[in-house]
Amino acid sequence: MEQTITMPFEEFWTWLLAHPNCILRAGTPESVLYDDEDLHWHLTSEDSHTLLVQVLRGKRLLGELLLDPEQISYVQSAPPERPDEHLFEVMVENEQERFAAYHFVLIHGVDEQDGSFSPGRVH
Repeated sequence: MEQTITMPFEEFWTWLLAHPNCILRAGTPESVLYDDEDLHWHLTSEDSHTLLVQVLRGKRLLGELLLDPEQISYVQSAPPERPDEHLFEVMVENEQERFAAYHFVLIHGVDEQDGSFSPGRVH
């Protein structure tokens, strides 16, 4: 059983920027963007208040997520649907509720001890 990891969103985003080709899917409770052989992921900031996660075919934008980092409390790992996946939930927490506003599924996880990556990493 995989250990749950919790980290600040800024740390997760920095790590994710170095691993866009490792994303299998990303989404919200209402929508999901899926990876495919002829697609690639582009992660950037639109401005100081909006982060973008885009999936593209060539130069054509197929879908995007807009993240508001000011609303995000932290990121936690969660049990994946498949054993070869690593699920990260981007959590929003306030006085009324706590929920996963976004999720990212990658082919590898983060080792909490030293920031290295679990076996199976492909770049």
